[in-house]
Amino acid sequence: MQRPDADTYARSAKMPVRVVLDNVRSLLNIGSIFRTCDAFCVSGITGCGITAMPPHAEIHKSALGAELTVPSAHCADTLSAVKTLKDEGWTVVVLEQVIGSLSLEDFRPDFSDGKRYVLVPGNEVDGVDPRVVDMADVCLEIPQGGTKHSLNVAVSTGIALWKFYEQYITQTQHNP
Repeated sequence: MQRPDADTYARSAKMPVRVVLDNVRSLLNIGSIFRTCDAFCVSGITGCGITAMPPHAEIHKSALGAELTVPSAHCADTLSAVKTLKDEGWTVVVLEQVIGSLSLEDFRPDFSDGKRYVLVPGNEVDGVDPRVVDMADVCLEIPQGGTKHSLNVAVSTGIALWKFYEQYITQTQHNP
């Protein structure tokens, strides 16, 4: 399948997208998000608040080693982490159903001119901190037809990251 080894992957170009996890509580969800971030060449993950970070056996169970290939950090407070990234010029995209949110099929991230994005999925029960939602440049909503109107945080993060990756590949004409 011509997969790169960890050293080659570490040296490869990454998509200018960072994931900031807002108080994600499930270690298996965190591991799954690491694995998805590795698959889509995300530049890194910041876990905030109660979000556990590697090394951790339960994260490794679902990350399957991706926690070793995706750069990560921890910040005590999501609002502080997002504010810092926004001040550095990152476009803040919150994955949350709110009034005025943009449906994912209409979202077209633009990777020209060095534009960078931070994707913020939230806690499995409470979602994204409303103060972070207020700071967002874009609130994304994944269209759904079922009765629950919500998805597992790892699943929704994967769906949103695919949209970023698809646009990145199209706009750069190569895989990172």
